[in-house]
Amino acid sequence: MSGGRRPKRRRPVEKIDFWQYEREAWAEGYAAVCGCDEAGAGPLAGPVYAAAVILPPGVELDGLNDSKKLTPKKRDILFDAIREQASAWAVAWVDASEIDETDILSARMKAMQMAIDRLDRAADFALIDGNRDKGKSAAITTPHRTIVQGDGHSASIAAASILAKVSRDRWMEEAAKTYPQYEFERHKGYGTKRHYELLRLYGPSPIHRRTFLKRL
Repeated sequence: MSGGRRPKRRRPVEKIDFWQYEREAWAEGYAAVCGCDEAGAGPLAGPVYAAAVILPPGVELDGLNDSKKLTPKKRDILFDAIREQASAWAVAWVDASEIDETDILSARMKAMQMAIDRLDRAADFALIDGNRDKGKSAAITTPHRTIVQGDGHSASIAAASILAKVSRDRWMEEAAKTYPQYEFERHKGYGTKRHYELLRLYGPSPIHRRTFLKRL
């Protein structure tokens, strides 16, 4: 028998059941279960976006995953596929000035509930990404369940994360045409080193979140 180290056994990769939470809600008698997620809680500029999506049971969307784990090209492909195949979808947002007037948690909750309310088919239950469902001035009022890292564990939430992310990124790309000096098309409003350099050079624009600019 030859010497040397034994090769390490690889642990089997746990396969995530992307429909577990939807099935549990259906089993409780809910018929129209939507996933809801937001994008843009952390940037220094621009709105916070949210999306709500009701998917047909078991629909196949190749590569569906948390939007943060996908390339921009794959997100764009899925953005179109989700809108084509969803039973209902909607997008909503809260702008920078309202974020400053209230707070980002309240803005997130308001945007998510607005997205749910805008669905063509009314949702009777919502799967919400994260562990929060209310802020100081807004809350999720639809019957719901919060799921930590839901965008990686629920098909409906993953779909919503893609619609919210792509919609917001496109909004920031359009804003870059109005405010080219900030290079929003590159960083989408997030607090990168370059963004801070440009802020110190030009000062904040009308779409910057003043309450987020503590480091200037």
